[in-house]
Amino acid sequence: MRRLRLPAMLHTPVRLSRRAVLYGWLLLLVLTFVPLIVASSRWSHAPRIDLTADQLYTLTPGTLQIVGTLQRPLHLTLYFSDHAARDLPQLRSYEQRVREMLQEMAARAHGHIRLRVIDPAPYSDDEASAEGSGLTAANGGSNGERVFFGLVGSALAENADGDAGEERLPERTLTIPFFDPAREAFLEYDIAKLLFELNQSHKPVIGVISSLPVNGDPALGQPPWAVMRQLEQQFDVKMINPATLQRVDAGIKVLLLIHPKQLPLDAQYALDQYVLRGGHLAVFVDPDAELDSTPFGTASADFSDHSSNLPRLFADWGVLYDPNKVVLDRARALQIELGGSSLNHPAMLDLGQQQLNRNDVITASLQRVNVSSIGYFDLAPNATTRLIPLLQSSTEAEVVPTRRMLEASSDPTTLLQGYKPDNVHYVLAARLQGPFISAFPERAAEPGHLAASTPNAQVILVADTDLLSDRLWVEPQTILGQTMMRVFANNGDFISNMVDNLSGSSALLSIRGRSTSQRPFTRVQALRHLADQKFLQKEHELEQQLADTRRRLDELQPSKGSQTSTATAEQRQEIEQFRQRQLAINKELREVQHQLNAEIDALGLRVKFINIVLVPALVTLFGLLYGWRRSRRSRQRR
Repeated sequence: MRRLRLPAMLHTPVRLSRRAVLYGWLLLLVLTFVPLIVASSRWSHAPRIDLTADQLYTLTPGTLQIVGTLQRPLHLTLYFSDHAARDLPQLRSYEQRVREMLQEMAARAHGHIRLRVIDPAPYSDDEASAEGSGLTAANGGSNGERVFFGLVGSALAENADGDAGEERLPERTLTIPFFDPAREAFLEYDIAKLLFELNQSHKPVIGVISSLPVNGDPALGQPPWAVMRQLEQQFDVKMINPATLQRVDAGIKVLLLIHPKQLPLDAQYALDQYVLRGGHLAVFVDPDAELDSTPFGTASADFSDHSSNLPRLFADWGVLYDPNKVVLDRARALQIELGGSSLNHPAMLDLGQQQLNRNDVITASLQRVNVSSIGYFDLAPNATTRLIPLLQSSTEAEVVPTRRMLEASSDPTTLLQGYKPDNVHYVLAARLQGPFISAFPERAAEPGHLAASTPNAQVILVADTDLLSDRLWVEPQTILGQTMMRVFANNGDFISNMVDNLSGSSALLSIRGRSTSQRPFTRVQALRHLADQKFLQKEHELEQQLADTRRRLDELQPSKGSQTSTATAEQRQEIEQFRQRQLAINKELREVQHQLNAEIDALGLRVKFINIVLVPALVTLFGLLYGWRRSRRSRQRR
């Protein structure tokens, strides 16, 4: 048989070039990894590393607990006028941080948070929706446009199958009307608080124990105090009778104790155990409660019938408080009308921003709180608790006996006679942070008795009850036949913020103010400080010489009534010399000012050189060296 010979080309295996193989692998990698990267960025949330100095982008454990335990589907809509804010770089930078924080929370909410970002164009349905949701627009955008920058959160009801349908109306809607950059330190707290409140299905319950008529007197036609009407809009308020109090209900989120006078021991024990169980207590005491209608006792030697105290619990908590002492402050004296004349009352204080703690969420956004005949708190030397001021006096304050203040009620200006400031910031209201120990160890055998609290327990103390009364922060006005309340101080906001803060979970209370993303140029500030120290003395010397020169020139100048020709040649020569000296001193002063900025300018040039030239050059050089080494190895292998 004859064998058939196939052509040689059919026996030779096909060989692909090295370049073709490389291109094939590159194409395979692109087709594999690009969809993988897109999918991972869309559906998975890989852990990120926060390299900022103050961990700006790391959620606190309290926020993680709130977000991780959400039980209801929440819809969050961030409105930001991107086009209107194109010329506002600081606001755009802050919007980026807000959006990234919301995205991080949504990523950790296990699908319970759906986030949308909307740019409400002028005269659009989105703008109408933002306004209808209660967002506040700021003026000053590009071309005079309004800028919306707020958050709308909605809690949706679940269907029978457990799914929150898109078409269902929200059960509850809350908003942050505008993200003010001035509150950036409390950004995480504000958002976490909104999520926490949306997750609640009913109003928090707060209890009130008061010996003052905070609920008014229907028999006399007296309405409830404005602060109580305000609290009832946000919370379910329950009045508690201290005479029958044996145990504070666990469902009460916050308990307000107002002007405690001669509380029964059972009630004090109930308060003690409530705090140890993690309950949130706010205590309002007063050296002189001006709305206390109890008549003064004729045998009283210290006029203390209208004072209140909680001595047993205060002593156990390490708190020092004297119900017979009042804080005067002539620097913050409130202007009042008395007997047809206007005067400043040193016992009635107008506390401004310098006296409010700007680092606490309760007082950070307040401008003014009015108080009257207020006391103060301090810590005992052996206290294991911490006292964090909320309200405090100026250094111009002086402490006087309550009796002296009462004797000066007809003429408060007499309180300024012999006034001697103590140069102390007296603590008028504060957070008291635990741990706390039971003040009733003798009841240890009772069922459920607790001997100590958790380490993060806290109580809020206020040394005044008059700040709750209407006269210090609201006044009625009749407008178009309707009586409206005009607010002239932030007392109501102070109480609302306090209860709002305390009514949150322990996770919410653990969230503190954070650092802001706007970080100062500390190196530049240090250089400026060194330059000021270096050249300030020289500048002072030159200015003194300039003043002497000007004075000498005025002395040598001929009087206005005489002719210039009467001056001698020597005088004219001396005048010319002083003028030249004045010019030289002015030149030296300008040089001093120039030197103040020279080092800062040099630092700026160095930073620009490093960022623009040096770093890119190093990266390029590294790439060239790496490529050279790869090509050299490739040639050696061949």
